[in-house]
Amino acid sequence: MATTGTVPVSRPNSAPTPEASSHRSGPVIALLVVAAFVVILNETTMSVALPAIMADFGVSAATGQWLTSAFLLTMAVVIPLTGFLLERFPIRNVFFAAMGVFAVGTLVAAIAPAFGVLLVGRIIQAMGTGVMMPLLFTTVLNLVPANKRGRVMGVVTIVIAVAPAVGPTVSGLILSALTWHAIFWLILPIALVAIALGARWVRNVTQTRPDARFDVLSVVLSAIGFGGLVYGLSAIGESASGHASVPVWIPLAVGAVFVTVFVIRQLRLQRSDAALLDLRVFQSPSFRLAVPLVAIVMAALFGSLILLPIFLQQALGLSSLTVGLMLLPGGVLMGVMAPIVGRLFDRFGPTPLVIPGMVIAAVVLWTMALTFDQSTPIWWIVTVYLGLNLGLGLVFTPLMTSALGSLPRRLYSHGSAVVGTAQQVAGAAGTAGFVAIMTVFSSTALAGGADQPGAVASGVHVSFLVGAVIATAAVILACFVRKPAEAEESDAPVVAHLGGFEADSNPSRSRR
Repeated sequence: MATTGTVPVSRPNSAPTPEASSHRSGPVIALLVVAAFVVILNETTMSVALPAIMADFGVSAATGQWLTSAFLLTMAVVIPLTGFLLERFPIRNVFFAAMGVFAVGTLVAAIAPAFGVLLVGRIIQAMGTGVMMPLLFTTVLNLVPANKRGRVMGVVTIVIAVAPAVGPTVSGLILSALTWHAIFWLILPIALVAIALGARWVRNVTQTRPDARFDVLSVVLSAIGFGGLVYGLSAIGESASGHASVPVWIPLAVGAVFVTVFVIRQLRLQRSDAALLDLRVFQSPSFRLAVPLVAIVMAALFGSLILLPIFLQQALGLSSLTVGLMLLPGGVLMGVMAPIVGRLFDRFGPTPLVIPGMVIAAVVLWTMALTFDQSTPIWWIVTVYLGLNLGLGLVFTPLMTSALGSLPRRLYSHGSAVVGTAQQVAGAAGTAGFVAIMTVFSSTALAGGADQPGAVASGVHVSFLVGAVIATAAVILACFVRKPAEAEESDAPVVAHLGGFEADSNPSRSRR
């Protein structure tokens, strides 16, 4: 191992270029997409199954909700670590570790004889889930040439946007005939098949750094910081209803302080390429602009995904299965759109897609705020929700591709981790914010003499109104989205082999 100055540099594992790998990248990406779809689908299946689990184990709603909260908290801790993991270890190893852990967690949950065991199973599942999306992003960026990334990222969008929407529907269908255990027994064989196929198809396609240092203090700061933020955001709804066990400002304040210290430490460590999460990704203007927009879109998606079922069940009195089926067309629409939008991105860039998409999303949220009440017909709710998915579908793929495609290859894994972290925190914020607003204004309506369904409808109205205002502001940001500069896209190789010499793409680390 040779060094330059005091910075250790090792010979990275060889990896094929995107052009050399394009002919055999299809099965690998398809497998990772399916695996990621399954683990993300699993994330939202508990929303419909929770009442049955509570009845089976005799636990309260406050206890039962930890099946979701603990999952989100674990994801918030794991995702920031993936930048280091994907830089230090080959993708093949990371894939088997992630899917193996997820499969073990699924088995534990499937056979759980007590609520505590089920909770442990969900936490183990989340450890594998948190790695899969950054792994998928990093693999796509390494295997797919820049001029074809849009269509492939369009397929990846199916995982991000469709799986969470389909989860409640799948869960509702299973629970209409079987017990909640069947949800995990259905997922387990799919995970095992993915592992078996991975042994054949998944290859190491990234440059690794065996000398990459693991900073324990950064892990602690990240876990407390991001975990505190997600816990605090998740508890806002309980706090608004007066049932929070801990004042919500405490975890939020602790999380904010630790995240701040975490960021300061990463800025210091990245000077010697030792950061757990390299924040130089934000030096790219395209990345800086796209990540906040991705966060807004994720907040709108997850906020509407949790608010609409509450509105449909508590204000309109519909069953959980009916609600799941009503949400399904929106997920299907995004799935159908994603590859088409990806091809349009490759041809025209992000601007003609992102601006109309954000405008549509804002208009639809205003429509929800102004027209949804107890007398709203079901066909209109489904139609408007389809409109929201249309708008978000036009935005997701271009933003993700612009953000990650603007980075040099050496920062792909860290960029994927940052995007994953932003999605996780934004999803929690959207869910918490929408529910908290609904809870506060529903309580006010109840105190004013409204009945329960009317109070819920009133709270939902205000929540969508706030969402519409935020989406309208996002339209302004969308106007500045541009396709990444050619120079950024072409900064791909980490190590170029030049006549016996190896030159790192970072001039400060070049060596002979």
